[in-house]
Amino acid sequence: MSEHQAESMRHYYRIHAGIYDATRWTFLFGRKAILKKLPYEREVQQTLLEVGCGTGHNLSFLARRYPNFQLIGMDVSADMLAQAAKRLTRYSRRTRLLEKAYGTQPCALAPDAILFSYALTMFNPGWEAAIECAWNDLPPGGRIAVVDFHDSPSRLFRWWMSKNHVRMEGHLLPALQSRFRTEFLGIRPAWLGLWRYIMFIGVKEGN
Repeated sequence: MSEHQAESMRHYYRIHAGIYDATRWTFLFGRKAILKKLPYEREVQQTLLEVGCGTGHNLSFLARRYPNFQLIGMDVSADMLAQAAKRLTRYSRRTRLLEKAYGTQPCALAPDAILFSYALTMFNPGWEAAIECAWNDLPPGGRIAVVDFHDSPSRLFRWWMSKNHVRMEGHLLPALQSRFRTEFLGIRPAWLGLWRYIMFIGVKEGN
């Protein structure tokens, strides 16, 4: 993600941070489902990085579900991270929140898993670099988990989503599958087929 794009995101979420959780549930489908698909036992010790963690919705769920996880949330928006910090107060000993962009250089955090939840389609440009950075940051056997917009048959809807910084042209899945072995894949319709979203879990193979 370029600095220009990061600044655009900061401005966008400065306005939306306070109402994000009250409004986004109407179309950010599959978030809980992808987290439940992660093939980990409750007792396992892992470090998970969420890129574009927003208000901490997913991190809070993961903290409850996996009491031994170390969780890192990364976002360019200080306003969204402020909301996340409030939500994650009770888990503060095993959560870290970082205000920075992802994809321009290795994160040096050594996560076992990386989560992108409705983030990659907003990295325009930068989604390819983010996927490549995730591959470099993960160890062999590490997992990437993605839930995001996939595509839409409606040109008008795609145009409207682009005005909200979202690209949905089916571009993520081929790139993910070219770098990671598919462990789980779901492509689901939303709003009677107005668009589709993907849920993907992939494993890094090799070195």
